[in-house]
This record gives sequence, structure tokens and C-alpha cells, in this order.
Amino acid sequence: MKVLFSTLFVSLVCCQLAFAQPKAIKSEEFFAQESMLSATLVSPMNKFLSNKSTKGVENFPARFAIKFPNGEEVSEQILLELRGHNRRENCYFPPLKLIFKKKDSSKSVLSPLKSLKLVSGCRNNSVYSQYVLKEFLAYKIYNQLTDKSFRVRLLDLNYVDTTNKKAFKNYAFLLEDVKEMAKRNDCRDWTEGRPNTEYTDRKQMLLVAMFEYMIGNTDWSVPVRHNIRTIRLKNDSLASPFSVPYDFDYSGLVNTDYAVPDPMLNIESVLQRVYRGYPRTMEELNEAIELFNSKKVAIYDLINNFALLEPRVKKEMIAFLAEFYEILEKPSEVKRVFIQGARS
Repeated sequence: MKVLFSTLFVSLVCCQLAFAQPKAIKSEEFFAQESMLSATLVSPMNKFLSNKSTKGVENFPARFAIKFPNGEEVSEQILLELRGHNRRENCYFPPLKLIFKKKDSSKSVLSPLKSLKLVSGCRNNSVYSQYVLKEFLAYKIYNQLTDKSFRVRLLDLNYVDTTNKKAFKNYAFLLEDVKEMAKRNDCRDWTEGRPNTEYTDRKQMLLVAMFEYMIGNTDWSVPVRHNIRTIRLKNDSLASPFSVPYDFDYSGLVNTDYAVPDPMLNIESVLQRVYRGYPRTMEELNEAIELFNSKKVAIYDLINNFALLEPRVKKEMIAFLAEFYEILEKPSEVKRVFIQGARS
């Protein structure tokens, strides 16, 4: 998919667009929109690719341009921050954080977005493009189940390397900021202490654990906040915090070729599900099952109607989710998985 961009094109992208730009973006409105955005990221890619294995925080200057569905365009200077651990070491293209916030934000359209994680392919090919789209849909599925979830915005993203004037194009998505997600739910980001899993909100924790089982994800932990953020009601300091999951590329639903389960789980593949929630009563489970069943059609439609997914990939995702829904249909299987198979 690599193409050469002319020097003229690069210089045009790097310059501020001459026409009037839209008003400052509001984060909640930005992530509430469903349309995919066409965007361009202009940066010294060779420079940060050669430094991706360096430990610590490194920032690189870049320019980010977006074309909105109404035809308005915006192009602004930003900073790129290398993030992540495993993918940063093992992937050709490291995970990035886009820092939009500026000291003087009065003339900035993108500054209200503050800083956002950019989820992109580990490598630049069609297989990894499908991985990105599948993980994007994992977030959208969880959005169907609860508002206490991270929203995402899909990008058709052009990457332009200013060091050699080369470029490539791929799908990526932006992940909602945790503070904005918490604010949307009348909560605050809660980072104090080491949370006990069963100290978090009982109903919400069951939803998290069942969803992670649904998508075949075992790569999470509440106590160490591994791929889990905790939020707490602003006006009730005594209320139990809520767990909010993210980062689903190690799930069976996404099934990346680099996803390897923890050896302690005694499974050979992420396609093998392991329930990592704690025991709940059948009454509590039935309430959660009712929610999952009520969203089944919407979840299947989300996948089947997603035009960017290959037909084969759609079938694989639906078949994987169907295994979960078959369990929910049988009380004996529900008891076996979610009660007898629960963590002690």
C-alpha cells in the first residue's frame, strides 16, 4: 500500500489550511459521531521508528490534519509520544499517543481533545488492518452494553514521513481520554491505591468479567490496573469504583498472530475462553444474561453491517460470539462456567 507523495503534496499538508476552520472540538461530541474520519499524520517517522525500543517517554513534533464529514478541514501542530511496552518492542509500528493540548489553546480546534491514544496496526498490511478493525468493533460491542466504556473514533489515516517523503495508508482509531469518559458518567478517574477486584462495583464487575469472557480476553487485571481503568462517582466518596476495560488485541475475538495467553492459564490459544470473574448468584447472572441477550441482534448487526471487514472475518467473529451465546442458553452451562469455573 506504500506510495510516494510528492514534495508539493507534503508541503501543502504541512501548512495551515487557508480557509476558515471549525470551532473547537468537544470531546464528547467528537466520540459520539459514528462516521469514519479521513486524517493525515505528518511526522519524522524514521526518527521515532529508530528510537521505539528506547525506554522512557519521548516526544516528536508532528502535524495532524482531519477532514470532517461536512467538508471542514483542520490541520494543527501536535506532539507524538511513544507508548506501550510489548508492542513497542515487537512491532514495526509502535503505539502512539497524540498530544493536542497547547498552552495557548484559544486558536486551536483540536486542543480540547487533550491527548489521545492512537490504536494502529502492528505492521502495515491487510491482515493487520483487519486486526485494527476487529478491535475497534470490540470497543463498539462493549459500548452497546454500558455507557461506562471507552468510546472510539475510526480513522482512514495517511502516514507521511517527512524524512524520506514516503507514505502509507491504513486504518486506525482514537481512544477516548479516561477523564472525559469518567466525566461523561458523572465520575472521576480513580487512581488511588491498589483496588481489590471485589471492592469494585459488583454489578459492573460482573459485566466486565462476562464481556471479557465473551470476547475471549484474559489479558486484564483490576488490582494492577492492567488494561482496566477505575472510575468513581464524583459526589459519593463511599461508593464502590467502577471497572472499565480497554485494550482488546489479545482477545480471541481479534485473534492477532502475536496474542499469546499467559502460561499460568493452561490454555494453548486465545481462542480458548477462561472465565476470570468471581462467583455471583444465579439471580445476578440472569440479570446480566438478560442484558447480553437483549443486545445480541445489535452486536451481530454491528459486525455484519461493517463494510470494511472482509466477509471471512465477519463469519469468524460471529461464530466465536455464537459459542458464548450458546452457553447463555443453557442454565447448566451458565452454572459450570460462571459459578463453578469462577475464581475463588
